[in-house]
Amino acid sequence: MGTADRLLTPDLRPRTAAVVAASVAAGLGLAHAAVSAYWALGGTALLGTIGGAIERWGRGRGPSVVIALWGIVAVKTMLAVAAPIVAIRPSWLPQWTRGRVPRILSWVAAVSMTIYGGLQTLGSLLGLTGAVNPGPDANRGALAWHAFFWDPWFIAWGAAFLISLWLARPSPRNEKAPGRRRENPASRDFERAAPTGFEPVSEP
Repeated sequence: MGTADRLLTPDLRPRTAAVVAASVAAGLGLAHAAVSAYWALGGTALLGTIGGAIERWGRGRGPSVVIALWGIVAVKTMLAVAAPIVAIRPSWLPQWTRGRVPRILSWVAAVSMTIYGGLQTLGSLLGLTGAVNPGPDANRGALAWHAFFWDPWFIAWGAAFLISLWLARPSPRNEKAPGRRRENPASRDFERAAPTGFEPVSEP
């Protein structure tokens, strides 16, 4: 591997890792949205693993429940696609998608999902072990599903989102300053790696 390749490799690795993490986050989010869409369409499989009022509402299928489920599907889908949009920043999307506000909102969403999943998982585990009283009508089967599947799913989704945001965070020195052209890191590395010791040939 040449000097230029060694200089470029550190820039490429974080970028590749960010794409992988963003893809994982998007996959987890879209799968979560697909489950909610299945319930919104009238499916009842796995509703028993949710338990409580949500299970009763899902089986009752009142108009307000269906509307709420489709709203949840929309929110989950937006959060799922936000990961690759913010991390990869495709050039064919509008300029505002690569701005600071979408990044800040994505950080808030990723942190919130991770904390939510962690707290829910902890609560379910405490209920299963008897450290806290889950109540006389608690469904221990549903608690187990929450402790080991549904709530950790939020942790994994949020963590993958956080990792992609961290790896794809813009470097302050590469931020575009007013009236100044953005510097290309790859070009700068190639210039540093170029051999020295000769003078450019001037045209007569």
